[in-house]
Amino acid sequence: MIDSTTKIAYLGPEASFTYLAAKGMFESEKLQPFPTIPDCLEAVADGRVDLAVVPIENTLEGSVPLTLDYLFHEVNVYIVAELVSKIQQQLLVHPNNANKWEQIEAVYSHPHALAQCHKYLYYRFSQVPLHSYTSTSAAAKLVAENPERNIAAIANASAAQKYGLTIAQSNIHDFHFNHTRFFVISRENVRIDKSTKVDTGKTTVMLTLPSDRSGALHQVLSVFAWRQLNLSKIESRPLKTALGDYFFNIDVLADENEPMMKGAMEELAALGCTVKTLGTYYTYETPS
Repeated sequence: MIDSTTKIAYLGPEASFTYLAAKGMFESEKLQPFPTIPDCLEAVADGRVDLAVVPIENTLEGSVPLTLDYLFHEVNVYIVAELVSKIQQQLLVHPNNANKWEQIEAVYSHPHALAQCHKYLYYRFSQVPLHSYTSTSAAAKLVAENPERNIAAIANASAAQKYGLTIAQSNIHDFHFNHTRFFVISRENVRIDKSTKVDTGKTTVMLTLPSDRSGALHQVLSVFAWRQLNLSKIESRPLKTALGDYFFNIDVLADENEPMMKGAMEELAALGCTVKTLGTYYTYETPS
């Protein structure tokens, strides 16, 4: 599946958390930065790259809605691996402003990174404007390119090194246990199977309920329950058709090829659910 010609998109630019996760799994020369999550997914869908690495969930801020919604609504792709990385957020400033970082005029970062440091920012910089950026490394690059402005970025230590910034304060995230899940996406329903995997596999299923009636969700969950298929996650997202219409994202701790899983998919279809299976994949821990 992965050879010398493989091209892998990631949410960039270089030194983003997605880059570090991807680099921990693949050779860095195969990696190609893209500015947004949709750009990464579209690059896989239309064949410009073979794989893409995108964030899907953080332990502090939950799921990345853009990734979930795009996987359901916009592209027909599969998950071939899951990467889990520890996240450590740093406050970065330009070296020219290293002695006056406490007077910064604005903070830039990805929305999830800003939220992960909410308490720190509230108590330390409550009057300072916060600006969302496409990625933490893009925010770091912005600070590096504007030395005349006393602004800061929230990003990782690798971004500080890559863009020549000073770490004004370290580990500013609000909670110690801060990890992010990343999906490795492919056009083909295959899986990356290395000896370093840390689980026996899970399958992600996206579905809509057969009808808006009492007990519909219970009926769907019963499909998994009586087969003793363990769900590690279930969440709803707006279907974008009307208020109160949702699709459900479900992670099942089972292989899609197991007889019980095949039976579950058949029963869901018989119930009238619209089901989109994103494949079975293994989880890998990558360095932060």
